[in-house]
Amino acid sequence: MLVLVAPGQGAQTPGFLTPWLDLPGAADRVAAWSDAIGLDLAHYGTQADADAIRDTAVAQPLLVAAGILSATALGDITPGAVAGHSVGEITAAAFAGVLKDTDALGLVRKRGLAMAEAAAITETGMSALLGGDPEVSVAHLEKLGLTPANINGAGQIVAAGTMAQLAALAEDKPEGVRKVVPLKVAGAFHTQHMAPAVDALAKAAQDLTPADPRFTYVSNKDGRAVATGAEVLERLVGQVANPVRWDLCMETFKELGVTALVEVCPGGTLTGLAKRALPGVTTLALKTPDDLDAARELISEHS
Repeated sequence: MLVLVAPGQGAQTPGFLTPWLDLPGAADRVAAWSDAIGLDLAHYGTQADADAIRDTAVAQPLLVAAGILSATALGDITPGAVAGHSVGEITAAAFAGVLKDTDALGLVRKRGLAMAEAAAITETGMSALLGGDPEVSVAHLEKLGLTPANINGAGQIVAAGTMAQLAALAEDKPEGVRKVVPLKVAGAFHTQHMAPAVDALAKAAQDLTPADPRFTYVSNKDGRAVATGAEVLERLVGQVANPVRWDLCMETFKELGVTALVEVCPGGTLTGLAKRALPGVTTLALKTPDDLDAARELISEHS
C-alpha cells in the first residue's frame, strides 16, 4: 500500500521550484495561481534567497504550490492514503480532492498571512530536539514553558515558544537529547501563540465547500483517518494552534499496511523520518522532475 505525503514549512530551499517550471503547462499554471493569490510564486520559487522564502506568508503558499504541481506530474494515481505535515495538510487536502487547487492556494495564502501576523506579536521560534526519550523531553519542555509543537517520531520532537525559552533550552537540553537545532521558521507554530490565526482561518474557511476525500486522509492532529471534507476543513483551521502528531500518522500508516511512501516536492524531510520509523517501507522523495519516473514505477508496484 502506497502513502503520498507532503512536507511542512522549513522544507523549502532557494530555487527549488526552478526545474518543475520546465514541465509542460507548469509555468502557466503557477502564473495563474500567483495572480489568484497576489503572490509571485515563480519569483520566490526560483530567484528569492533563503531569508525571503523563510517568511511565513511566502513559504506556505510556495510549499503547497510545489506539492500540488509535483503530485499532478505523477499522473492519475490512486494512493492508499494521503497525509501532510503542518501546512502540508493543505497540499494533501488538494490531492485528495477535498479542496480545489485554487481554493487550497487561496486558503494557504490567508493562513500564511494570518500566522505571520500572529508571529509578529511576540518574538518566537522553533527548535528540533534530536534523540532522547519522548516522555522525558516533553516533561522538560513543559518545565521550561515550551510546547512540544511537533512530535515527529523517529526520535525527533520540535519545541516551540519564545526566543528566551528556546535559548534556555539550548543551555539546558533534556537528558539523552544529542542536539538542539533551531529551525528556519518565523514563529512558534502549532502553539497558543497562533490563536489569532485560528480566528482568521475560520472566517476564510466559511467561504469554502469541501468535498469528501477520494483517498484515505490521515490527519496529523491525532493520526486518525478522516472521512468527510467538513471535518478535514475543520481540522485544517484548528491545526495552526495544535501540535502536529506525525508519530501517530506513521503508526496509522503501519496499521493500514504501508509498503511504500512517496513525498512530494520539496521532498526529503518526511522520507527521512519514515526511514527510521517505518523499517522495510520503500521511500522516495520528489526533489526534481528527474525523480518522477522512479516514483511512477514505485507507485505502480505498490498501489
